Amino acid sequence: MGRTTVFLYGVACYAVALAAFVYGMGFIGGFLTPTMLDGAPDRPLGQALLIDLGLLAVFAVQHSGMARPAFKKWWTRIVPESAERSTYVLVSSIAIGALFYYWSPIGGIVWQAPAGAARTSISGLYLLGWALLLYTTFLIDHFDLFGLKQVWRHLSAQTYRPPQFYTPSLYKVVRHPLYIGWLTIFWAAPTMTIAHLVFAVATTLYILIAIRLEERDLVGAFGERYIAYRERTPMLLPRLSRQDRARGSLAEYRARD
Repeated sequence: MGRTTVFLYGVACYAVALAAFVYGMGFIGGFLTPTMLDGAPDRPLGQALLIDLGLLAVFAVQHSGMARPAFKKWWTRIVPESAERSTYVLVSSIAIGALFYYWSPIGGIVWQAPAGAARTSISGLYLLGWALLLYTTFLIDHFDLFGLKQVWRHLSAQTYRPPQFYTPSLYKVVRHPLYIGWLTIFWAAPTMTIAHLVFAVATTLYILIAIRLEERDLVGAFGERYIAYRERTPMLLPRLSRQDRARGSLAEYRARD
């Protein structure tokens, strides 16, 4: 593949991911999209559960499997290294697109916030989750995360430099603010149906597993630096008490020393 072809391919993959991101807002939130997470059932409960859990499993295996270093090492024998991340983004977008298209609503109300301040607040929290998610991608290099930096450097004949380990902004408070954004999106539902609950529980379990896999790779990449960061920084819940914050600060001081 020529440099220009790789670059255009990367831009196209980014556009597909952006479309999936925007569609996901409507799909999960239940507005403006042809298919939605919540809705009236259109097939038997057992069949709907089998379809939905299967779609979630396919996405989880693809999303985590293709992110592992061993897979990347094998995969770059087939695709150009500069296009590896873009291809991962494209395949992930296709997997989530299949979930959007084939998802089977189940119906049944688990909870429903009353109209007014409560419903508005939960909807606002849902949108805040998307804002947090997008903001966090820029903290960790949005364009590298979605493969654009790699194809641009390839186009301009520059050596690609992988992201270095640093802890900007929210990463000083928790190790995985991006996943906090996702969890907020999944659970901030003014109306929680059975299908939405299945989706939220399954994706939460997946996130907890993905964190373990991701941190194992980060330890392999950054060694003691990441281990020290992990010891002094909570995974998802910020330290609230003054004593806990003091312990975190002391651990950070010792790590720097």
